[in-house]
Amino acid sequence: MARELATKVPTSGVLMPERTRGGVAYTPLVDILETDEELRIYADMPGLDPEKIDIRFENGELTVHGRVDEADEQRDYLFREYGVGDYVRTFVVYEDVDPDKIHAEYRDGVLIVHLPKAAEAKPRRIPVKTG
Repeated sequence: MARELATKVPTSGVLMPERTRGGVAYTPLVDILETDEELRIYADMPGLDPEKIDIRFENGELTVHGRVDEADEQRDYLFREYGVGDYVRTFVVYEDVDPDKIHAEYRDGVLIVHLPKAAEAKPRRIPVKTG
């Protein structure tokens, strides 16, 4: 949810960290889902080797980074839009999450990052006493 995560995208020019290495960087499109138990981020990052995905959570910021290897240059493409470069996206996480339980999976070109909520951030029912 927008109120739960602030994304650092290059459109503002202020929030996106500067890169010290040249090359192409792509901003993956994401969907963010919130349940009572966790925040879940779905990021479109096709063409990655799962071993080349780096996910870091530090000081309330979640950064996902993936490197796409060189494509087969021996092919004679008629048209080509897909390129080689890094996927990078950083989020400021305002929700209290349990950093030790963060985990991720990668399948069919989609990275799914699970950010389990800390116990104190989970909604709880407050009993009402009578009499």
